Amino acid sequence: MSWKRLIPVAVVLFSLAPAGPADATLRCQTVPKLMDSYLQAHVTHKGLTAELRERAIDSYLEAVDSSKTLFLAEEAEAIRADRERIFRELRAGKCDYLTGIQKRLHQRYQSLEMLVRGIVGRDDFELDPTIELTIDPDDRGYPKDEIARSELVRKLAHFQISNLLAGEEGLDEARERLIHRYELMTKRSSEVTDEDVLSLFVDAFARSLDPHSNYFSADAMEDFQIGMSLSLEGIGVALSSRDGYPVVEQIIPGGATDRTDALEPNDKIIAVAQAGESPVSVVDMALRDVVRLIRGKKGSTVKLTVLRQKEKTERFNVSIVRDTIDLKEQAAKLSWATREVDGRTLKLAVLDLRSFYGDRSPNKRRSSDDVKALLREARKGGADGLLLDLSRNGGGNLEYAVQISGFFIEEGGIVAIRESSGREKVLNDPSDDLPWAGPLVVLTSRISASASEILVGALKDYDRAVLVGDSQTFGKGSVQTVIPLPPGLGALKVTTAMFFRPGGASTQMAGVEPHIRIPSAWDRKDFGESEQPYALPSQRITPFVPVNGTRKARKLGDWRRLTPDVLAELSARSQARVSGNEGFGEVVAKLAEAEEAQGAIRLAEILEKREASKPDPAAETGPPEPAAGDAAVTPPADPNADDGEDDDVPTLQVEEGLDILADLITLGS
Repeated sequence: MSWKRLIPVAVVLFSLAPAGPADATLRCQTVPKLMDSYLQAHVTHKGLTAELRERAIDSYLEAVDSSKTLFLAEEAEAIRADRERIFRELRAGKCDYLTGIQKRLHQRYQSLEMLVRGIVGRDDFELDPTIELTIDPDDRGYPKDEIARSELVRKLAHFQISNLLAGEEGLDEARERLIHRYELMTKRSSEVTDEDVLSLFVDAFARSLDPHSNYFSADAMEDFQIGMSLSLEGIGVALSSRDGYPVVEQIIPGGATDRTDALEPNDKIIAVAQAGESPVSVVDMALRDVVRLIRGKKGSTVKLTVLRQKEKTERFNVSIVRDTIDLKEQAAKLSWATREVDGRTLKLAVLDLRSFYGDRSPNKRRSSDDVKALLREARKGGADGLLLDLSRNGGGNLEYAVQISGFFIEEGGIVAIRESSGREKVLNDPSDDLPWAGPLVVLTSRISASASEILVGALKDYDRAVLVGDSQTFGKGSVQTVIPLPPGLGALKVTTAMFFRPGGASTQMAGVEPHIRIPSAWDRKDFGESEQPYALPSQRITPFVPVNGTRKARKLGDWRRLTPDVLAELSARSQARVSGNEGFGEVVAKLAEAEEAQGAIRLAEILEKREASKPDPAAETGPPEPAAGDAAVTPPADPNADDGEDDDVPTLQVEEGLDILADLITLGS
């Protein structure tokens, strides 16, 4: 998965050769040098092992045939069996095998086009509602023979026609559009250059190292640089490509999508439509082309058709007005709540921090400055305790995460970074300032990632806060470096270092576990670093927690040190509340249903839902009412989600976090 804004990206200079007057092009002889550069810089992989060669070919097959409709099982296996030959020829500056694969792919696209013409071009064509399709190509595998491939294409064609019909097109028009789509796929495959083939292979090799390393062609590098800036006029999401689908990886705080609660991570986008135009299928489309369809002028509307896997696969349309990232929306916020305990009114502060935003420009807002001011406001306002909400914090600037961690302890190391050379560096609390020394509860989720995991890991290792949330945080504990290449060649993005907590554990894979687990819709096994292909394993280093790290905080704050007995009592009280809460019961039930889902989708379900969601013609004189379940108003039922209308309404998890904070205060009094 690609979480581009979760960590700071260091940019270093790199050159394969002196830059000439003209832009360079990616040639076969350059590929081995790029692979060597990845291995020299990577934090773990230092040599081209047999395992890496196998993974690289698997990654390449995934890239060229993610839907598993082009190759038969025996053909894919034959390419895997030739992996030693492929790498041997690459070292010799020969890429005939790879370009030969592309020629075969073009022939297969021609074959697919003919198959689809034969299926939907018949005068008596009708949708078959009995068709059931396994969505994940990895679960269904490659077709074993041509008969199986034809049947798979038939099923896909019926679902694709259904998708076009959802865009208010008639059956005849939908059939014509689908045939035209396959014509375009054939045409595009004929336009693939040798440089495109090599670029795809280098990227596949990079992705075989870990989920966050990849290769940027010159065009992709331009897209990456736009995405890293907050000037992007779009819908405010980070996308990746999985199995041919553009997938929502991250909702960017302060963006258009974040303000509407229209999408969720792991949503699959299957079509994009501009205002007043028919939808364009984006399945199997190059990700940069999908992004260009979604981008547009500020204030314009884009309509997305989305698949969401719950207990059943749900398909819905969502309209989003494009906008720039609003830093005011992204900024940290302070709110207040009260709890009545034994006749005493506790005043509780809630600090919502959704990213570690900002840069070193003196005119820009920084999350560390904002948080410090809000902590002082909480203390001045007489807060008895603080709930720090990181449940929607996907990370951000490491420097500010370290500074904010230091706002809760007197002194000590916050995070260690181990580089690819083996050198370790500890980043310490940079300030003597201690704006909050009182009782502290931190709310986390599986969305809490990267820099936010550094903060919660430090607070846990210092026994400074009670962590409450999902079974673990996301589990991204790696650092990426972007290495520019000579003009025309793009850049390498490679994992060059790992993060470690003060207690010596890595946040990689395992994330940070809470002291008290409470249910949320995000606490799913299929969400997190561990589900990414070729995720790096977790590691350990020697702990660096100083014994006096929280001495001043404990002395100044009116709270007891976190002991096993205190945590056990807090957990027992929380468990009693959660077990009797109807809302949490619904969350648990939906998680269980999702766990049992088989990942197959029936065409009949989609047709029934579309029939039930047809708009009332009488309403078309004004703005059309969204269809039932349309995420333009509210996504499919999520008992853990905000309603999109009042973002200040506390969630179930925030409310329980406040109850735990009240318990912590009373236990310490």
